[in-house]
Amino acid sequence: MRDMNEDATAHAGQRAIAESIERGGGDGGGLSVTELLALVAQDAREAAEPGGPGGAADTSVPDVEGLAVAIAKAAGRYLPAGHLAPDADFFDAGGSSVHAVELAAELERDLGVELELDDVFADARPVGLARRWLETAGAAASLALPSPPTAPAVLPPPRTGDGTPSGTGPGAPSGTPTATDPGTPTATDPGTPTATDLAPTTATTATTPTTATVTTARREDLDQILADLALADRLPFVRPPDPVPPRRILLTGATGFLGGHMLLDLLRHSDAHVHCLVRAADVDTATARLGESLRRNRLPWNAEIRRRVTVLPGDIREPRLGLSDEVWHTLAQELDSVVGVAAAVDFLRGYRSLRRSNVLGALTLAELAATGRPKPLHHISSIAVFNEVGITSLGEDDHLAHVDRLVAGYDQSKWAAEAALRRARDHGLVVSALRPGGIGGHTKTGAHNALDLSSGLISAFGRFRTVPAFRHLNVAPVDWVSRVAVAVVCEPDAWGFDYHLTGVPQTLDDVVRDMALGGMHVRVHDWDAWRADTLARLEADPVPELAFLTRVLTSPTALKLCEATLTGPAAEGERTAALVEALGLPPAARYDAQAQLRTFERLADDGLARLPHKDDRPYLWFTETTEGTVRPLDGGRTDGTPCSMSLTLSLASMYQLVRERRLDVTGRVDCPAAHPEPLTVERGDVWVRPDEGIPHRHGTKHQLLRYRLRLRAEDGELWWLEGHKYARARRDLWRQTRTLTVELGREGGPATLAGEVVVPADSYVRDQVDGIQVAPHLTGQEKRAAKLTWLAWFGLEMGRGLFGPFARAGADLLDLRRTPNPTEHRR
Repeated sequence: MRDMNEDATAHAGQRAIAESIERGGGDGGGLSVTELLALVAQDAREAAEPGGPGGAADTSVPDVEGLAVAIAKAAGRYLPAGHLAPDADFFDAGGSSVHAVELAAELERDLGVELELDDVFADARPVGLARRWLETAGAAASLALPSPPTAPAVLPPPRTGDGTPSGTGPGAPSGTPTATDPGTPTATDPGTPTATDLAPTTATTATTPTTATVTTARREDLDQILADLALADRLPFVRPPDPVPPRRILLTGATGFLGGHMLLDLLRHSDAHVHCLVRAADVDTATARLGESLRRNRLPWNAEIRRRVTVLPGDIREPRLGLSDEVWHTLAQELDSVVGVAAAVDFLRGYRSLRRSNVLGALTLAELAATGRPKPLHHISSIAVFNEVGITSLGEDDHLAHVDRLVAGYDQSKWAAEAALRRARDHGLVVSALRPGGIGGHTKTGAHNALDLSSGLISAFGRFRTVPAFRHLNVAPVDWVSRVAVAVVCEPDAWGFDYHLTGVPQTLDDVVRDMALGGMHVRVHDWDAWRADTLARLEADPVPELAFLTRVLTSPTALKLCEATLTGPAAEGERTAALVEALGLPPAARYDAQAQLRTFERLADDGLARLPHKDDRPYLWFTETTEGTVRPLDGGRTDGTPCSMSLTLSLASMYQLVRERRLDVTGRVDCPAAHPEPLTVERGDVWVRPDEGIPHRHGTKHQLLRYRLRLRAEDGELWWLEGHKYARARRDLWRQTRTLTVELGREGGPATLAGEVVVPADSYVRDQVDGIQVAPHLTGQEKRAAKLTWLAWFGLEMGRGLFGPFARAGADLLDLRRTPNPTEHRR
């Protein structure tokens, strides 16, 4: 073994290497990353030689610290600050998922450090990556792995009523958990996990992993979770807050998707003044960032809103939120409520990479809520706290998942935050846990979170016309989630409980039926087949906006999260439903195709989804023939010339009806008065009840259909045709539905011919009802559904159109606004 002098010499050499790397290569006189690789390789060779340092028995390996510094140097190039400390998290410093992919490729190319992308996301600290690579490279046996992590000091020790520290004993360190655990759950708190849930036991069971089966990384994560939970035990004991609606609220996460909507709902539905914590260096930057995010989500940002909002530059990841002592103490005394929405939502990152935002940030908000005036804390959690494969129920008061069975770091971080805040309840803190599932787009504006997993899945369903077999999708639109969450914040009787903001769960049959009614018939695959098919399609035809979905579908960790989500039960929300009913709020409704319509359009605008297109293969069509006459408009001839049309009307999808009320038209027009040869329809459209059938200039004719055709002759001559079917307050309703008033003219010129053509009575039902054709690739059931949907929709529109003129005529007859006669004035 090396003696103390050799160790000191080795560490001095490591420091010299680190300093050299920090100076950079080239003219800076330092080492580049590539040059460091040679040193690391040299160390490895020397360690392997029998006569190398330490003699034949020496099992030294490449140094963790030196390699960590090299990785930090490489990572710094992808960060806004340009550098990264070896023990700092890459993502916390501003790195993105794309940057992580590029960093992993660079480390393999320049350092020979081959890391799985999951390893980068699991622990994005350079020192963690160095240790992980050396482990997998076979050097783990010689490494002195660190002792269980010690939680940083972000909270003061608990205080008794007289303000003196308690629970730690004289001389206890203020920044480390004590050996005792005064926050151990009691039997009256069934939703709080016990210590056995936090780490694997040594006993082998059928459902709980044993110590031998848990990897070192997993054990380190569990040890870190235990250390983080102990921080809640140092919160002060507090009395209940005054049960009055809040007038001053601190809101974190207002620049996020849900947080921005909650900010506007707080302003709309309360008189409160809202302090928004925004991550920025100064007030001006924070204000600009908040305004930009609100506008991006189609939310207003005007003078009235700014008057009721105070923007605070800070950071949820920092002690005391990165605020000055003066601001912290002012908020502690003046706030009435704390609302924590901010979180790092990333299904690829590990617990260590997410804990500062999702766990320590929640505990800092709990500290603020417990300091000064007692205040309720409303914590936006997630049903991800139940993401254990095989869980049987998702009730609001059900046990959370076993944390050692949660695979994704996001799930673990949300679980740890809730578990810590449950301990805070034992100190008297009033905590509401609000658990959304997937948060869908706004039903009115279509605003959506482009990087949300729900958005990615919905986009893939529509783009590729396939869905994986699943049990339930617990997704609700953001406007409903936000409104109910704000109701909890503003209603004192609702404080302190757990709520599921998941809306009405959707089944696989619901999704398949909705998409079929929209003309997007989908095939159902098992999960593995769907994943393989989707990845193959994205590889063959890359969609940059869906690159994040590719990363999710190729990550073993994220796949476990998806499996738990897709195979889990429907979320239950009895308490939420009772609150909604008691407050008279809009009840939860299924987030179906109609509710998603605007969001789907926005997804298409942003490049994620693909709307049905006019050039798509039609899935429903029928023929229409008309016969009649036309006359010149110059008055030269009074007799009519025969004119007939043989058309095919088709739908690429029901989306055309829902959004455009339009059908596509092909076929030909035979009109010798226009051209001796038949005219081919080059492009044609038919609109059903355009302008909702309202007549122009208060006329008596209400529009049923409008035809617009672009016609081409064999010699290349172009014509146009415009036709209208009208409804009148007359008895010949059957003829009105078959008669088309037409005008024809050369392209670019006025109409030269006009007349009337009629669908023969014997062909109408034969062609347009019995003759409806549906795409052959659909099943028999899908074909019947397509026909019935079209006939029901079209029949309803025609009925409304024919009734309109009679309703108008009746209103004219009953009009009481008659002019009084002179004798009435004299009376």
